[in-house]
Amino acid sequence: MVAVNPAFKSVSPTKQVGIWIRVSTEDQAQGDSPKHHELRARAYAESRGWTVCEVYDLAGVSGKSVVDHREAKRMMEDVRRGHIHALIFSKLARLARNTRELLDFSDFFREHDADLISLQESIDTTTPAGRLFYTMIAAMAQWEREEITERVKASVAVRARLGKPLSGRVAFGYHWKDGKIQPHPDEAPVRKLIYELFAQHKRKKAVARVLNDRGLRTRDGHKFTDTTVDRLIRDTTAKGQHRANFTRRVAGNKPWAWKPEHDWVINQVDPIVAEALWQQCNDLLDARRARMARPGKRPVHPFAGLVFCHCGKKMYVPSNTPKYVCSACRTKIPVIDLDGLFCDQLKDYLTAPDKISAYLDGANATLAEKTQLLETLRRDQTRTKQEAEKCFQLYNEGGLTAEQFKTRFQPLDQRRSQLEAELPRVEGEIDLLKVDGWSREHILAETSSIVAQWPTQTADEKRGIVESLVEKIVIKADEVTFNMRYLPDFKEMPEKQRTL
Repeated sequence: MVAVNPAFKSVSPTKQVGIWIRVSTEDQAQGDSPKHHELRARAYAESRGWTVCEVYDLAGVSGKSVVDHREAKRMMEDVRRGHIHALIFSKLARLARNTRELLDFSDFFREHDADLISLQESIDTTTPAGRLFYTMIAAMAQWEREEITERVKASVAVRARLGKPLSGRVAFGYHWKDGKIQPHPDEAPVRKLIYELFAQHKRKKAVARVLNDRGLRTRDGHKFTDTTVDRLIRDTTAKGQHRANFTRRVAGNKPWAWKPEHDWVINQVDPIVAEALWQQCNDLLDARRARMARPGKRPVHPFAGLVFCHCGKKMYVPSNTPKYVCSACRTKIPVIDLDGLFCDQLKDYLTAPDKISAYLDGANATLAEKTQLLETLRRDQTRTKQEAEKCFQLYNEGGLTAEQFKTRFQPLDQRRSQLEAELPRVEGEIDLLKVDGWSREHILAETSSIVAQWPTQTADEKRGIVESLVEKIVIKADEVTFNMRYLPDFKEMPEKQRTL
């Protein structure tokens, strides 16, 4: 049987969050208090079932630049060490007015798998629609970086063709002199010796050991390593061809990558070794690399890490069988079967449009009720303030004794305090309904295309979809239960079952 748990929460109730408060002095003078922003954010967190563990107070701080403020640094350190997993703030302009800093904050949070929640813009990156914010911000940042990169590329190419120095140092064995690359009188003999030793020993580690035993060191005074030897042998400068503009920086573990050959700039310099010796050494390296070629990437399994046996153990796909297997009780399910069941599950998800519409209608009705309640509370707040001011004015004019003033003013002041506490709580609930309503509509719109494209998706693409939609899959002998992240939970939907 296939059972669906329709009320599975999309976010863990143990999520630890921080609240970011930045209200300008001018806004505070107009009655926009930091306390109100904090209460509103706390109400939203409470509605989500999150724990507020930090408040970052930048009240009165200019939004021109906040990244160097001590509270901003404390917040980023808390994110970095995993103390908080999300940051709630009233609107994007409160986080930072500087566009560059806003982009940097977005990159930082995405890099550390943390979320940003802007209440006014209904952005919550714990939801699929909210994660579109990351995509849009990343696109803006990428556009800006590409604009800068294009300008730098143009400058680098021109300088390279003119034979002028670029960033970084010239290869070991050479130096810049009189505006040209020339062999270094001390390093060039060592560079030549490297080729001669490698042609003799045919091993990079042996070359490094001989050089170090002879007391020879790199330009920075370090010992030679096999990696350094490989890099110096590969470099074409030694045979008289200095390459420029041939690499670029990349993200990830590898710091650089090759540019297309048509972008390379080759300048002729005085050689250190004969081209025949350079070629002999590089042919040896190529042959060795071909013999030691690594196997291909391990296969990607879309449901890895999300499949659990009914006994509680995670299930994995061993290298010798195309099945998810429990190591404890040996429960199994073929990879292809689970793939098909998940695709069917997505189809079933779309077979109840009436129930989904009922959910969305209910959510919209609740949002309208909450919005109406909020307006009522705001009117009550205004009326209470006016009555309190009249009472105070009457007392100042002698129309009330101290006892009469106390009797009339205290209930008004108590009501004012109650309203100030209630307003941000209702605003937080409205923020939650707006974010959740948008997120579910986005998921419903996207699911139909996901189902149609599922059979042709790559394993990596399927993995991304599964991570977005599935919280957990539980396997029994005759039953598979999908705990979906974003099934509507405004009203319970009936359980669907199907025989395997």
